[in-house]
Amino acid sequence: MSDYNVVVVGTDGSESSFRAVDQAAAIAAKANAKLIVATAYLPKVELRSGEPDQVNDENYRTQGNAPVYGMLREASDRARAAGVTDVEERAIEGAPVDALVALVDEVNADLLVVGNVGLDSIAGRLVGSVPRAVRRRAKTEVLVAETKD
Repeated sequence: MSDYNVVVVGTDGSESSFRAVDQAAAIAAKANAKLIVATAYLPKVELRSGEPDQVNDENYRTQGNAPVYGMLREASDRARAAGVTDVEERAIEGAPVDALVALVDEVNADLLVVGNVGLDSIAGRLVGSVPRAVRRRAKTEVLVAETKD
């Protein structure tokens, strides 16, 4: 593995995505690289429940920008605990693949790390998965981290 100056890792706040953060942090710490933890979010949509404080599915993590900052903070805390000294948090409005590919280009990243969740799912095979799409579109090295139990 070569040395890296800038590593980007995507997270959606799930435990499996935090495993990808942990792997990216280990790489960045070893290389003394800057780590950018990023998450994409979609504009807030109205909740279908009659109760305003109840969500109906797990999209609450990536719809609207409020929950995004908590997950970014948790990811950056994990990275610092792993020994990364230069951590930046980025919340980007848009679809995950578009957001990560644009960020990698913007910061001239040497490595993009994403988790492998969805790679082997039926939906991932039919419509594509984030790992497969970023591997195809990113103009940098991509590490698809093993994040399943």
